[in-house]
Amino acid sequence: MELLDKLNWRYAAKAMNGKKVAEDKIERILEAARLAPTSSGLQPFEIVVVKNQEIKEQIRPVAWNQSVITDCSHLLVFAAWDTYTAERINYMFDLTNEIRGFKNEGWENYRQMLLGSYPQKSAEENFNHAAKQAYIAFSHSIIAAAYEGVDATPLEGFEPNAVDKILGLREKGLRSAVLLPIGYRNESEDWLVNLKKVRKPMKELVTILE
Repeated sequence: MELLDKLNWRYAAKAMNGKKVAEDKIERILEAARLAPTSSGLQPFEIVVVKNQEIKEQIRPVAWNQSVITDCSHLLVFAAWDTYTAERINYMFDLTNEIRGFKNEGWENYRQMLLGSYPQKSAEENFNHAAKQAYIAFSHSIIAAAYEGVDATPLEGFEPNAVDKILGLREKGLRSAVLLPIGYRNESEDWLVNLKKVRKPMKELVTILE
């Protein structure tokens, strides 16, 4: 119930007050993203945490001039792999073997299956798949932020190519997928703050087959 109460409390804040979020809260929000499930456990994304105000100022004009970009405490940029490569796939499989301390024949066969599949696909198809995985972690961060009593505003309204250039993502084999300003709501400036949360009734959203 506590988690559901927190989720009912949260909303996409339209204005933030510039107050800084404690670093331990940010760490837990990021840890929630790190623990998110991803396809084949590849975690095909990185998270860039922008604290630098000058960089936020550069991003704001290419993000529909939304004030939460500059008035947030931390701006999280979820950047997906631009494509899947053998090197990237092998790294995650090798890391799994190292951490678990053994090799498994089925796991190694699965590695070979992925190596024979993803690298042969187009970069755009691979990026779209990787971006979906980034969104799973993105959702975990939103939930974690709510649990911490911190506001988080999901943003797709931005120019990815411009953000990529500002942050130098393409040189790292990354492309921005979605933004998440983290901070505290400015209740005196936010038209949405006191409006009731609107969601479909459960019966319209969920179909149960017995």
